[in-house]
Amino acid sequence: MCGIVAYLGSKPAQHLLLEGLKRLEYRGYDSAGIAVINGKISVCKAVGRVSVLEEKLDSIGGLAGSLGLCHTRWATHGGVTEVNAHPHTDDKHGIAVVHNGIIENYSALKTYLKEKGHKFQGETDTEVLAMLIGELYEGDLEAAVQAALREVTGAYAIAVICEREPNVLVGARKGSPLIVGVGNDEYVVASDASAIVAHTAHAFALDDYNVVKLERTPQGCTFRTSTIHNVPVTPKIEQLEIDLAQIELGQYEHYMLKEIFEQPASLRNCISGRINTDDGKVTLGGLSNFAKELTRAKKVILTAQGTALHAAMIGRYLLEDLAKVPAQTEYASEFRYRNPIIEDGTVVIAVSQSGETADTLAALHEAKERGALSLGVVNVVGSSIARETDAGVYLRVGPEIGVASTKAFTGQVAVLTLIGLFMARRRIMSADQCSDLLKAMQTIPEKIERVLEQAPRIKRVTEKYVERENWLFLGRGYNYPTALEGALKLKEISYIHAEGMPAAEMKHGPIALINEGMPAVFIANKGRQYEKVLSNIHEVRARGGHVIAVATEGDEHIKHHAQDVLYIPDIPEPLSPLLTVIPLQIMAYYAALARGHDVDKPRNLAKSVTVE
Repeated sequence: MCGIVAYLGSKPAQHLLLEGLKRLEYRGYDSAGIAVINGKISVCKAVGRVSVLEEKLDSIGGLAGSLGLCHTRWATHGGVTEVNAHPHTDDKHGIAVVHNGIIENYSALKTYLKEKGHKFQGETDTEVLAMLIGELYEGDLEAAVQAALREVTGAYAIAVICEREPNVLVGARKGSPLIVGVGNDEYVVASDASAIVAHTAHAFALDDYNVVKLERTPQGCTFRTSTIHNVPVTPKIEQLEIDLAQIELGQYEHYMLKEIFEQPASLRNCISGRINTDDGKVTLGGLSNFAKELTRAKKVILTAQGTALHAAMIGRYLLEDLAKVPAQTEYASEFRYRNPIIEDGTVVIAVSQSGETADTLAALHEAKERGALSLGVVNVVGSSIARETDAGVYLRVGPEIGVASTKAFTGQVAVLTLIGLFMARRRIMSADQCSDLLKAMQTIPEKIERVLEQAPRIKRVTEKYVERENWLFLGRGYNYPTALEGALKLKEISYIHAEGMPAAEMKHGPIALINEGMPAVFIANKGRQYEKVLSNIHEVRARGGHVIAVATEGDEHIKHHAQDVLYIPDIPEPLSPLLTVIPLQIMAYYAALARGHDVDKPRNLAKSVTVE
């Protein structure tokens, strides 16, 4: 959920660590801290942004040393205080720990450690872990970490240093990502590749229950990986999929704006090499070995959280409409806590930008345990979901830094569309039908560019209503999930209360909320339910609501029913969410900007939710 960076090498650690930490700021946090070893361990912490930590370090003259670690914390156990900020240290051996995740049995461990005489300063589960490693330390940091983790229940990605071993850095993971960048006689350990890519293009990801020991010797830096039970394992060093230019702002003021405008390019990359319009064929290499199972599937369950769930809901419509296969969507957070019915022929698709979403991973494990064929739709290569599913499809939309997902959403919808057509062509759809939709899909990037050209007008429309504290987003069919996504975007970054729902559901209670001037955003593109959407618009207008319609180019009739109209190019209905969502993303961006909020770092939110 938060950011980890650790360094072992010959360079001064502080600058490198803080640089990496700044690249992880998008993940969401409320405090930051750093620890460096130079004979003794030195720790500096601050509440607030990394810039506050930098100022504090400047005031004390900085921390010298070439071994260190740092962290951005998002409070779970204990309040937002310097004492609770990471790194946490033990009270015996000069051990410092940074940790992402939650130690579920920390309370019992804390009681045990107090009985052993340990004195705690804060309220966090991570301090308990630091004390436990210290309690078990007998001159070998790696062995102490392994022993401690055998006693721990919960999720963790950790980096650990000890002043008694000033050339050793230990990392470990279970249920939370940790990557080791392998440089020129140096290592950078981080929770996200964006903190590594400036220093090396080669890295390996730790698997669950794995521990890595990085050591600097007179002969150079070495590493070894093992399980927490000290069984050796061999990681695969791979080239990182991102480069530095992809995670820089460039000409844009915010990452969210950059990523909204990257969508034509990201979708071109997403579909490139995957469609053949001449033969009406979809090629998805990740699914090729399971084509028969998908053709014979009796049911598909799509599970996700947040924005990814809205993409999954569109995927459900696509699978049922195009491939004629029964499909359902599930909140991943609820899936494993009931008794889901997984029958023979069930396919479960886990959808996640990061591939590390804790709830989605847990749902995936439950589905696999019950015998489902598991597929992943993720953006991050080598992520947990990508590694733990039977097969999958990468989004290929590039790194997404803004907390509010934009290009990952359209990438997820595009990939689910391709999966729907992949299955449809094998089950029921003719080559000509599939070819027509694929040809239309090829035009999406250019049509998004036309929508993006309207950004100044969308900004003006948004600013008319930005002071209103309650909005409705309404759609039907394929664009009901799009309405949910539009409402979520507005809530996430502008902090305006917004509700998304099927347009017809409004009459069953929510219509009571409508008052004079209330903004109601209707997705009213041409489709099977266009006339019914117009009827719903009349009901809102009759009660004083102000309608903002997202409509199809050339629809002059809609102007008689809405105060403001935003147009998208014509497109077959199954593909329409890829266009209708774009004005809603832009609207949310300008609403947040007008209200003076931090667009890329909305309060209380993190980019990757790696704890339940």
